Amino acid sequence: MKLSQHDLQQLDEDALRRLPEAALRHLSLTLLADLKEARERLAQNPRNSSRPPSSRPPWEHDPPADPPGPADQPAPEAPAPPTDAQPADHPTTTPSPPATSPTGGPRDSQAEKRRAGKPVGAPGVGRSQVFTAHTTEDHRPTVCACCGQPLSATAPAIRYTGFQTLDLDGGDAAAPGLRLRVIDHRYLAVTCPCGHHSRAQPAQGDVAPELGAIAVQEWRLVGPGLATLIVALNLRFRLSRARIREFLHDWLGVQLSVGTLHQTLHEVGAVVAPAESQLIAEAQASGLLHADETSWPQPPQRLWLWVFITTTTTLYVIAGRGKATVVQLLSGFTGWLMSDGWFAYRDYPRRLRCWAHLLRKAQGLVECYDADGRAFGHQVRTTLEDLMVAIYAAREGPPADPAVALPQAYAASLDSLRQAALARLSHRHDKTRALAVELLNDWEAIFQVLHHPELPLSNNDAERALRHWVIARRLSHGTRTPVGSRAFTLLASVIDTCRQRGHSPWTYLVTAIADRRAGLPLAPLPHPADLYTYLTPSLPHEVSSGGGRKYPGGYSSRQPTRSSGR
Repeated sequence: MKLSQHDLQQLDEDALRRLPEAALRHLSLTLLADLKEARERLAQNPRNSSRPPSSRPPWEHDPPADPPGPADQPAPEAPAPPTDAQPADHPTTTPSPPATSPTGGPRDSQAEKRRAGKPVGAPGVGRSQVFTAHTTEDHRPTVCACCGQPLSATAPAIRYTGFQTLDLDGGDAAAPGLRLRVIDHRYLAVTCPCGHHSRAQPAQGDVAPELGAIAVQEWRLVGPGLATLIVALNLRFRLSRARIREFLHDWLGVQLSVGTLHQTLHEVGAVVAPAESQLIAEAQASGLLHADETSWPQPPQRLWLWVFITTTTTLYVIAGRGKATVVQLLSGFTGWLMSDGWFAYRDYPRRLRCWAHLLRKAQGLVECYDADGRAFGHQVRTTLEDLMVAIYAAREGPPADPAVALPQAYAASLDSLRQAALARLSHRHDKTRALAVELLNDWEAIFQVLHHPELPLSNNDAERALRHWVIARRLSHGTRTPVGSRAFTLLASVIDTCRQRGHSPWTYLVTAIADRRAGLPLAPLPHPADLYTYLTPSLPHEVSSGGGRKYPGGYSSRQPTRSSGR
C-alpha cells in the first residue's frame, strides 16, 4: 500500500478541493493502485494464495475455476477498517481507576515489591491422594558393595525406602481397555556375611544436558505406560497440560500436578534424544527428501519449525529460517531435494520445485486487476497444466524415447514462457513481477522433472506433515523455552517416523522409557521392512501417507494438490 494510515487520516473533502489538477490526478492514481491492491487481498483464498483452508468461513464456497474479469464482475464492497487513532479534537482517553488490592482496598506499595513465589519458611504442599497398591515389587541387592560377593536371595532383608508408580494395564481379551495399576516398589537392604549392609538402588539413566539436565531414572511416580498416554494426549490430541490433568482426574481418578505432567513430557523427550542421530543419518542417505518450514513462536524469539521427510523418516527441527539449518542437516546429502521457493534451499544443486505453489500464484494473477498480469497468469497456468498431463502420461507409459524427450517436445512452449518472464522483470504489478523473478531464479529446479518424470511435482508430503503441528501451534501458541522446543521436536519426529513405518509409536515409547530408566541404551527405531505389506498387502508399489500411487524409489505419482497453507 502506497498510502499509510497516517496519510489517509489527513485526507478529507477540503484537502482534495485545495489540490491543483495535476496533484489531484497523481493522488487519484495512487488511490486507484491502493484500491486494486486491497481488492486483491480481499479476494485471496486457499485456492489462489498461501492462506490455509481454515481461513475460509464455512458458508463460503469455491469461486468458479475461471471467474469473469474485474470489469464484468466487480468484487463486493468491503467495510472500511477502523482507524487506529482518533482526531485531536475528539479525545478518547478516560481517567484510569486507582489501583486496588484483591480485597478491594488500596494496593500496598510494599506488597508490590515482594518477590514472586512461595515466601521463605512457608509450609510446603505434598501429595494428598493415597493409592492402594495392586502389586508389590521388591528390589534386592545381588552383590555386596564391600567385598563383591554374591548375596543370597533368601537372606533376611529390611525395607529402607520405596515409592509408588502409577502405570496403565492394557487388560486382556476378556476385559479390554486401559486400567490404572499402582505398583509399590520396595528397596531392601541385605547384610553380607562380611558385615557390610548393602542396599538396592533405583536404576539411573543418562542425563540430557540439552533438556535441562533432566534425569531419566526409575524413581518416578508416572510409569512408562502412563507417561506415553500423557505424550499422546499432548502431541497427538493437542491437549494442554491443564486439560490432560482434567482428563486423568475424570477418567482414571489420578490427581497429577501440571508440574509433574511438564516434567514427564521433558523426560520422555530426553529418553528418545539418541534417536535423532539415526533420523538425521537416514534422511541424509535417502534418494528423495521433502523439506518445508513454518513459523513457530518461542518468546521472545520467532523461530521456524522445519520438517525433512522421506518415504520412511520424518525429522523436525526448531531453528532460525536462514541457510545454516539446511547446510547443517543436509551435509552429505546427495539425493533430490523437493522444496518451495525459499532462498535457503536455492544453493542446493539437485533441487526440485513444488508446482502447487506456482499454480496458486498463477491463479492469483488470473484473478488480479492488472490486464497484463492476468495474461501472464493464464500463460503460466496453461503451460504447467499441459506439462503435467505429459508427465503423467510418461509415467504410465513405456520408457521415454530420447529422441522425443519432454524437454525437446515442449521446447517452444518453455521458450515462450521464459521470454514472457524476462519481459516482466520490471513490471508495474508487484505480483506479476515477483512470479516472473521466481520462475527465472528457479527455472532449472522447476523443470527438472521433465528430464526425470518419475520425480514428484509437489511438496505435499512435507505440507501434510506440518499440518497437524500448525493446528497445534494455533492452540498452544508454540513453545516457551528451548528445552520445550527440543522435547517437542524429538517426540514429534519419533511419533511420525513410527507411524510412517506402520508401527505403533506408543508401544515403542513404552519400551524405550522402561529401558532408558533401567540404564539400558535406547532401542533403534522400528525397521520399515513390513511397511507396505502392513498398509496395502495387494499393492506391489509403495504407498504414501497422503494417498496416491508411488513408484519404486519413493517418487509419487500424485498430482499437485492444494497444500495445507501456514
